[in-house]
Amino acid sequence: MQKVWAFVRGCFLLLRKGSRLYYAWLSALLVLVAIGVIAYANQLYGGLIVTAMRDQVSWGFYISNFTFTVGVAAAAVLLVIPAYVYQWKPIKEIAILGELVAVSAMVMCLLFVTVDLGRPDRFWHLIPKIGILNFPQSLLAWDVVVLNTYLVLNFSIASYMLYSYYYQREPNMKYVFPLLLFSIPAAISIHTVTAFLYNGLAARPFWNASILAPRFLASAFCSGPAGMILMFQVVRKWTNFDIKDKAIFKIAELIAYAMFINLFLLGAEIFKEYYSDTVHLAPVKYLYQGLDGHSDLVSYIWTATIFNLTAFFLFLIPQTRENYVTLNIGCVLIFIGVYIEKGMGLVIPGFVPDVLGDFYEYSPTGTEMLVTIGIWATGLLVFTLLLRIAVPIMNGDFHVGDDGVNPHIGDQLFLVRRREVVPEEDLDSP
Repeated sequence: MQKVWAFVRGCFLLLRKGSRLYYAWLSALLVLVAIGVIAYANQLYGGLIVTAMRDQVSWGFYISNFTFTVGVAAAAVLLVIPAYVYQWKPIKEIAILGELVAVSAMVMCLLFVTVDLGRPDRFWHLIPKIGILNFPQSLLAWDVVVLNTYLVLNFSIASYMLYSYYYQREPNMKYVFPLLLFSIPAAISIHTVTAFLYNGLAARPFWNASILAPRFLASAFCSGPAGMILMFQVVRKWTNFDIKDKAIFKIAELIAYAMFINLFLLGAEIFKEYYSDTVHLAPVKYLYQGLDGHSDLVSYIWTATIFNLTAFFLFLIPQTRENYVTLNIGCVLIFIGVYIEKGMGLVIPGFVPDVLGDFYEYSPTGTEMLVTIGIWATGLLVFTLLLRIAVPIMNGDFHVGDDGVNPHIGDQLFLVRRREVVPEEDLDSP
């Protein structure tokens, strides 16, 4: 137990050390978090009436972001499989960063669900033995179980591996490997159950399609890895952590395959709706063409479609996916495109038109946007702090001292540039 506490104290020591840029970034995130908290306090005081959600559209911006961030969290499996199943070294060296992304994304998922509740103080009803979880009858109960299981699983794996590296020993794969294997179906389950929450609603024809779960997974394996590629380049630029080009390019290649599947499934669903031309076509028409003069989402979904198609061709061609300019453009296009498609482009058309044929065009209020910004800032803050701990430990710059308890901090730890370290004694030199 003494070793565990020594590791925890060492982690807190790392969090207190950093450059001015590190503290400026943390300060900016904390300001955004504070703004989100104030906006949420206003929502708690006034009730959900301060949002744009109404009886006709009972899920809005919060659940849109929840659905997207579940996909980001699930995408960590795209690193786990090549790293630990196929033992591909370039990705294995960075797989733990994927676990940290999953932890940060899961924190955002749970926060988005919390702020969507009208009475979050009643969350204790979900606690087994204290409340009534209604497991396994309720799909919402399944979602609670798989989301929290996935969060604990990723946090446990990353913590144990960093703990082992801190004590300068290789993780015991006898314990870790079964958990890593279990994380693969766990990642699939969080997005599958989320899809089931939608397509299990028979009264909502826009969601009531068995193809929805594979569409969720395909889009998740596009947006999550696209965000990771951008993040890996930032990590490589501002730390001395080595991330090889071949690892980034392999992830980009996997994104191309996933985006093809995503676009194919989307095309199959659109064909089914338009070719059958039943009354259930109304939500799709509202989304892509506008219906009865209502067209708030048309420009958004066509923007997302153009972004996804453009990014697909950028990733499909080896010359463009291995050029960092076009690669980064493709990553940004995919992240935004999937965010729209699987956010507002998924949630709102399921409610419009409503079951009586009436139209209520939802658009998030300022309160919803500020709360959402605060939650995204919280996720980035969590990831920044986790990264601040993980990178020095994985590099070997921060490890247990010679006495076995006190940490050893390398001289070249706290200020780094791309691929080269700046020693502290040289900081004041011209």
